[in-house]
Amino acid sequence: MLSPATFTFPTISETVAGAWVENVVRGDPALEPAYIAAAQRLVERGAVAISSTCGFSIRHQRAVAASVNVPVVMSSLLLLPALLRQSAPQAKIAVLTYDSAHCGEDLLGIDDPGQRARIVIGGIEGGKFWHDELKRPAPPTDVAAIQADVAACVARLRSAHPDIATILFECAAFPAVAPAIRRVVKLPVYDITDLCRMTMASIA
Repeated sequence: MLSPATFTFPTISETVAGAWVENVVRGDPALEPAYIAAAQRLVERGAVAISSTCGFSIRHQRAVAASVNVPVVMSSLLLLPALLRQSAPQAKIAVLTYDSAHCGEDLLGIDDPGQRARIVIGGIEGGKFWHDELKRPAPPTDVAAIQADVAACVARLRSAHPDIATILFECAAFPAVAPAIRRVVKLPVYDITDLCRMTMASIA
């Protein structure tokens, strides 16, 4: 998300005060004012759309969207309803997350039990990238480690659920390995950068 090579449009960033991987992932309601303040600073600096660098920030989607007058897409999880309708009724969608223990029902936004049954969740908790991100400061991103952990997680999920037809990356670090995973699994793989590009295309 922060790499200048990711998007063809310019980006600016703000840091959410007090937000660290551990409290964003597990969910901390006390962070909401800081998320709102960061979003408002971005708009003041000229931002025409807002996203985040962590999919777990979807917890603050409603509050941030209500606080600014630009499109807000805090997480790739916002794509889930559309992806469910895109696929055959019997097909499943795999959500790949940084930490599956904290990617619960409240984040998915899917109330229909039949649709929820089509979503399978897998995480890379315990892997090298998971441990690295919990350090302060975090070391440089190890893309090879992300790819190894994500590929292993996808393989586990597909073994248990051979009817997976689509993969959605919740973690905003996973887009770095999306092309490699697409080549291996031969399935559609969506991530936050796809949602950001679509959002910017709608207003550019």
